[in-house]
Amino acid sequence: MRIKILVILLLIVVASCASKKDILYLQDADYNSNTPIDYQEVTIQPNDILKITVESLIPEAVIPYNRVVSGASINSIELIRLEGYLVSNEGTINFPVLGEISVSTLTIQEVGAKIEDLLIEGGHLKNPSINVRLLNAKITVLGEVNRPGTYTFTEQNITLLQALGYAGDLTINGKRNDIIITRDVNGVRKISHIDITSTDFMNSEYYYIKPNDNIIVNPNDPKVKESGFIANVGTVLTIASLALSITILLTR
Repeated sequence: MRIKILVILLLIVVASCASKKDILYLQDADYNSNTPIDYQEVTIQPNDILKITVESLIPEAVIPYNRVVSGASINSIELIRLEGYLVSNEGTINFPVLGEISVSTLTIQEVGAKIEDLLIEGGHLKNPSINVRLLNAKITVLGEVNRPGTYTFTEQNITLLQALGYAGDLTINGKRNDIIITRDVNGVRKISHIDITSTDFMNSEYYYIKPNDNIIVNPNDPKVKESGFIANVGTVLTIASLALSITILLTR
């Protein structure tokens, strides 16, 4: 009887502990090095803010096509965003002189090329140079990370690991083999489950994070159990000691 109770309590303790394979990242990294990188282009979505600059050999000629906010400081991103073009829910922007332009599902490079073609074909400018930049790229990281929240970034491409780095990395209680990513693609919400203990995700479309992605790190099994009846290993040992004492008293 005593042995059975001890075995059961031992199994409870073991089940409440996280193993090495649940904690380490990229456990098969040695077998997946020197693989090619597939960079992904970011496509424009509603509510994006685009900074579009038109340049030409004659600076005076491009003045009507460039939006400038009076008194804007180059060091203030909020003021710089006032110079940007907000993409409407219909995926359009209202560009000076040219009017409404559809930019939905286009990449940054494609937006620049489209505006350049419109300026040339409409006889507005000769050989213009168009620079387009996304000003409000952001991601949200929630759950078992050290600094959950919404983070902005200026790089064209950031990886899932970089995004988690913005949030201070996962806590020891984060579920590394089932990270949830939600992404809106052309009006359709996609949800994927990512395992960062393996390198397989590096070859998926979710290796590179896109603006407006949501990353959710759920608690692992030991953390879930800690939140329930069995609080931690110390509690388990206390219960085990109490149960053993009661067993001894009852079997004398």
